[in-house]
Amino acid sequence: MTSMSRARVARRIAAGAAYGGGGIGLAGAAAVGLVLAEVQLARRRVGNGRSPHVPSADGRYGRPYAVAGEAPLRLTMLGDSTAAGQGVHRAGQTPGALLASGLAALAERPVELRTVATPGARSDDLDRQVALVLADPGSVPDICVIMVGANDVTHRMPPTRSVRHLSSAVRRLRTAGAEVVVGTCPDLGTIEPVRQPLRWLARRASRQLAAAQTIGVVEQGGRTVSLGDLLGPEFAANPRELFGPDSYHPSAEGYATAAMAVLPTVCASLGLWPAEEERPDASRREGFLPVARAAAEAASEAGTEVAAAMPSGPRGPWALLKRRRRRRVPEQEPAPAAPSS
Repeated sequence: MTSMSRARVARRIAAGAAYGGGGIGLAGAAAVGLVLAEVQLARRRVGNGRSPHVPSADGRYGRPYAVAGEAPLRLTMLGDSTAAGQGVHRAGQTPGALLASGLAALAERPVELRTVATPGARSDDLDRQVALVLADPGSVPDICVIMVGANDVTHRMPPTRSVRHLSSAVRRLRTAGAEVVVGTCPDLGTIEPVRQPLRWLARRASRQLAAAQTIGVVEQGGRTVSLGDLLGPEFAANPRELFGPDSYHPSAEGYATAAMAVLPTVCASLGLWPAEEERPDASRREGFLPVARAAAEAASEAGTEVAAAMPSGPRGPWALLKRRRRRRVPEQEPAPAAPSS
């Protein structure tokens, strides 16, 4: 599917999410049904992608940076098993721990990590997760990272409904004062047991949802980072290294790769990224685009960020597309045994 075609589909899904109705049509629904059948078979063959234990990484990172009277930054992870870190054995290997450690090092300030992400969650669970996050008005996070979408595709949630729940979650968090970064739907075409020709159908469904998610998130004032293509060629080329033992969830190295893609956007949203890198670089094909076009391009390229820019244009809202350079996540300190009081 071309970038322009994906942009049209994404606009239709996002419009359906905002105003009700819409969808991807009967052909799209049939394709998703085939993807579901194949992925469910694949999940059974790899143990359904489940792990008996998801390590808890909640607590404070960057303690050496503590300054008397200065509160730590608050980072909260929402979404599904990818945000929770299912598939690894140590807390320090989870994306939350990696992001908290990296953010603390770059901000030179402690970071308090909280995880409400739940393995198996779909976008409709974000309503519950956001309620937990905002239960105490005095401890609203500085930054929320959401990773969600894969279970929506495999469980045939209508994409309009998926985007509606995600947009609502971003709106509530932004209204409360939190910055929001969303890692969009990963590429299900990379799940190792999924065979051709359904692999490309899984990829198409994943990228369509990722592009529509981007439109919904940016319109609510959040930023997105494409995980789909990041988890595509790299995971396909190195399945034994970048997938965990169940061949369904990322390994520690896979989560580190994803964290490297998300960390720059997390820092930029808090005003912590170098100012010279905030200007679009034409040589890297960065710049201002209609939001649907930016969303479609981001869905096809690893680590691409999309953020709100000009409020309107001839073809609707505009967005800034950034292809941020990947930098190694600073080595994480051991995760605390228990949350700080």
